[in-house]
Amino acid sequence: MDGPSYYVPAAAMGAALAVKAPTLIRGWRDPLLRSVGVLLALASLVFLFAAPPTIAEVNDLTGIPNVSAPLVYCLLSVFSASCLVLIIHWRGGPPEVTRRLSRRWITGYGVVSVALVVLYLLGDCPEERLRDLDTYYANTPFIREMIVLYLAALTVAGVAMNVMCWRWARQVDGWLRAGLLTIAVGFLFNVPYAAAKFIAVAARWNGANLDGLSTDVAPVLASVGAQVSAVGFLLPLAGQRIGDSMTTWSTYRRLGPLWRELRTVSAHADHAVPISWWSSAELQVTQRESDIHDGMLSLYPYFDSEVRSLAYDAAVTAGSEPAQAQAEADAAMVTAAVRARAADPEGRVISAAEAATASAASAEGPRDLVRMSMALRQSPVVAAVRGRAATRSESDFHEQSR
Repeated sequence: MDGPSYYVPAAAMGAALAVKAPTLIRGWRDPLLRSVGVLLALASLVFLFAAPPTIAEVNDLTGIPNVSAPLVYCLLSVFSASCLVLIIHWRGGPPEVTRRLSRRWITGYGVVSVALVVLYLLGDCPEERLRDLDTYYANTPFIREMIVLYLAALTVAGVAMNVMCWRWARQVDGWLRAGLLTIAVGFLFNVPYAAAKFIAVAARWNGANLDGLSTDVAPVLASVGAQVSAVGFLLPLAGQRIGDSMTTWSTYRRLGPLWRELRTVSAHADHAVPISWWSSAELQVTQRESDIHDGMLSLYPYFDSEVRSLAYDAAVTAGSEPAQAQAEADAAMVTAAVRARAADPEGRVISAAEAATASAASAEGPRDLVRMSMALRQSPVVAAVRGRAATRSESDFHEQSR
């Protein structure tokens, strides 16, 4: 793998961290958000400092041959700990248990990081190796132990992440389950990565040469595993947002029949401030609900409680549940009121007494606008009321209103 193979994912992780920065700063006291921020930062640093060009640059800047080795190994260890801590906080549970488990993993990998540095300082690796340090110094005292220690730490992290993710995945479903299983698959790559490294190192111990496993195969496994895991961490959040957006747009679409029914009588229909077609789904739904409420406000003097009562009884008789029957009754009253308003272009029905009655009707509580809208399109009870209201003549309506 060359430099771009490391720098591209490093830049992607850095960009994700930059996007999340305002949220992370505001909620830094939240352990979950803090874990997300640390994870993104460490993931970006791991890819950045593991790139061969960066390894060479760090070695040159410090003047210490192969000093990048303990740096990268420590970053990998701390990154593994941050992933474990994130899963622990994400899963939740009793705060004292969560804190205790987090402290154990942080302490354990903190000790590993210190040990890696100490072993490097005790060892001797004067010749710079950008890609094959693990195998080149496989028989060097203390450097050998440093290599084995970091590989063992990665293996433990991979197994632990798989155990936690699989256990939790059996208890949940949906996007969270998909994300956990994806994370588990990503960290499962730690095992063949470490195995390839161990085999190559063991081959050196026995006088053989299988360096290709360490220099060519293992980096690919590590890169794929890290990127799959990153997708797993993002999948539940992205899936939830997609699901929420789809639900919101579904609500917008289902409100359509009621919105169109009331559009002609809304007092503000011709003066409403238009919103852009690319506006958020939430804003589109809010605008549509506002238009519906404006239309219903203008119809209150024409609402007939008897129409609603009869429609409710008819819906219940037809087998509708109470909530559905209520929505059908409200929709029937609205569609009758729309036609009554159309038959009274001069607005003679509007009077103080009837406005007071309308105010009382409005105080009955919120209506289920989506159910009402769907009833307008689907309910035979509403269709029957609409048909009867359409047969009224304008003269009959004026006669009733006097």
